[in-house]
Amino acid sequence: MSAFQDPLAGDGRHADEADETTAPVWSVFGDLMAGLVGAFVLVFIGVLLTQVDLVNSLQAEIEKRQQEEARRMALEKALAVPLASGRITLDNGRIGISGSVLFDLNSARLRPEGEQLLQALVPPLRVYLEERDDMLMVSGFTDDRPVSAGNTQFRDNLDLSAQRALTVTRTLITQGMPRSRVFSAAFGAEQPVASNADEKGRALNRRVEMAPVPRARPAAAAARNPATPSS
Repeated sequence: MSAFQDPLAGDGRHADEADETTAPVWSVFGDLMAGLVGAFVLVFIGVLLTQVDLVNSLQAEIEKRQQEEARRMALEKALAVPLASGRITLDNGRIGISGSVLFDLNSARLRPEGEQLLQALVPPLRVYLEERDDMLMVSGFTDDRPVSAGNTQFRDNLDLSAQRALTVTRTLITQGMPRSRVFSAAFGAEQPVASNADEKGRALNRRVEMAPVPRARPAAAAARNPATPSS
């Protein structure tokens, strides 16, 4: 009996060994596919989130530009009369007034023509600022020529531009602009709008600009200046 072997028993043993060899291969392959699918899902989610962020950023930029355009158009409407007369300019929300309209050369004393112009600007500017809760920044600028040697009133162009900005600010307040709505800034010969190589360019640089700016909000102010704990 030992000389004979059951062929079915032998085939079953070989089949079991083949199954044991094949099973780990398929298990590894399945794990690999699961990992690839998981990686693909993560990449897809990352791309999707990036696209969402881009869409949100684009939408925010569109809304910002729409708001800026609406503000520009509202300001143009408020200042339609002086703009039409050519007494002022409006560029990107900045109201420009030639220095020769407001002041004599090397002087911070307001000319009658300049005082009348500022008086006409106060009512529309006041309405515009109050509707948006904005403030008005009055900035003084000069050309790059030093103040005249015989002029002892101003130390330099920065001083001259500061005094001119203050004169305009005080005049606006006198004509009805609330003090809480206006403040001054001085730039001297910095930020020219034309070349100082000739008189035409220098005349353009001698100017006063007024620009509506957002009022500082309490939350923003608190974030910039956090309260110090009491000792």
